[in-house]
Amino acid sequence: MLGINSGAHLVARVILGYIFVMHGWQKLSTNGIDATKAGFDAMGVPAPGPAAYFATWVELIGGILLIVGLALPLAAVLLIADMIGAIFYAHLDAGLWSMDGGYEFPLALIAGLLAVGFVKAGPIAVDHYVLPRMRGQAS
Repeated sequence: MLGINSGAHLVARVILGYIFVMHGWQKLSTNGIDATKAGFDAMGVPAPGPAAYFATWVELIGGILLIVGLALPLAAVLLIADMIGAIFYAHLDAGLWSMDGGYEFPLALIAGLLAVGFVKAGPIAVDHYVLPRMRGQAS
């Protein structure tokens, strides 16, 4: 049976995952990697080419991992690193508020990633079945 904690964890993972998948897809398909690289270059992101690929694929694949509940700590760490980069290179100078282009949204995403990435995954997460076996514990 799915408990309230497991259900809340699932809903949070799916919402966060969907947001990240859509942002990764936007960088890959809607804007394209070249436009993403140019945007990163204009913002002063170091190594804008590799950074564009990193952000695109971490958001796309990391979002999928969040949705299915696989490798949650790793996905969370990589996505948090991505959001820290977004804060420092795209949003910090605008202050806190999202409506002003500030860092409110990526900061909220980091909070969500901390909440779902480092707690015990519920039964509707692949990690629930994989991690105990990786640690040598019975499930």
